[in-house]
Amino acid sequence: MTEPMTPTSLFKYLADDTRTKITLLIVSEGELCVCELTVALEQSQPKISRHLALLRSAGLLIDRRQGQWVYYRLNPELPAWVTAILTSVLDANQQWLTAESTRLYVMNGRPINQAVFN
Repeated sequence: MTEPMTPTSLFKYLADDTRTKITLLIVSEGELCVCELTVALEQSQPKISRHLALLRSAGLLIDRRQGQWVYYRLNPELPAWVTAILTSVLDANQQWLTAESTRLYVMNGRPINQAVFN
């Protein structure tokens, strides 16, 4: 992360419905690839990729490649208050992501994530 995360910058990056859902799904699942997010959110790959690029450039997410897939997860260097806020929002709003989580769990051909991370 180039600049420290501030409350204003965090809320600015999450002010978009799609970016908030992407972030909370990643908090819930630990790590997701673009194809999983396109299915869960029923949006195009270019749109999801643009949002992921913004979240990555903001320092909220990091990515890694596994074969043909690129997986995204929360940046482990985020301040503790950021992860606490995201976890609290997720815990209090599970029903808000019900449709997206259901689409993710029933996804046909979901890639097998072989990550080993903390």
